[in-house]
Amino acid sequence: MEAVIQGCKLFYRYERCTKNDAPTVVFMHGWGCDGSIFRSFENAIGHNASMLLIDFPGHGQSGEPQEPWGVPEYAEQVRLLFDQLGLKNVHIIAHSFGGRVALWISSHYPELVNKMVITGGAGLRKPDEGKPTKRQQQYKRLKAVANAVGTIPFMKGIVAKWQEALVQKYGSADYKRLNPHMRKTFVKVINQDLTEYLPKIKASTLLIWGGNDTETPLWMGQQMEKAIPDAGLVVFDGRSHFAFLEEAQRFQVIVTTFLFGGNKA
Repeated sequence: MEAVIQGCKLFYRYERCTKNDAPTVVFMHGWGCDGSIFRSFENAIGHNASMLLIDFPGHGQSGEPQEPWGVPEYAEQVRLLFDQLGLKNVHIIAHSFGGRVALWISSHYPELVNKMVITGGAGLRKPDEGKPTKRQQQYKRLKAVANAVGTIPFMKGIVAKWQEALVQKYGSADYKRLNPHMRKTFVKVINQDLTEYLPKIKASTLLIWGGNDTETPLWMGQQMEKAIPDAGLVVFDGRSHFAFLEEAQRFQVIVTTFLFGGNKA
């Protein structure tokens, strides 16, 4: 299904459960993925709940935002979709970037969220590490030179290639894969720290983390557990940012027990 919300095409799948009183579980994927990453969990969830799987703008079959978006814009689009579908008091299962959106929605619209599972969730700024690394300093110097040279009209084409070469050498994997338009959105998203909103979350929250997660390190999960009023943390030792896929069966058992009390159809 498709909807145009906030001027941007949003692709989603909404699978309704035959049980009249079944809740809705909303799946929110990470950056660089799409809703299909949760496909292996549909059988485990579908007997107990309706399911809403979203491709965030810039991912999967959805369009790209016309202007650079931050977390509030992504969250507002999801909230408006909830309105269109008549959804409230949903459960959320979110990974990585999806965790950012889930944190925003649950803190700003607590009536929309009942329970929440966040695995490898992003949204907290890294502690100040002091002086930039040598690599960071080198990138900033070269970028400054490129920007200065780029002001010379006949050098713009050469500088554009130079700037892209710098991105490919120094940029993160997620950033390098994006087109120039979506890179602006990416920067806006990752620069927002959601720490201040954690105490406002009323939903019961289960945090599941890979002990060896290098994308969203374990300290993020630990900080969320401390700041969210009703939260618990489960650590999958030795697992990565994709711990929920690496230990899919274990993840399913823990999540279904948390959301439905272990009931199965």
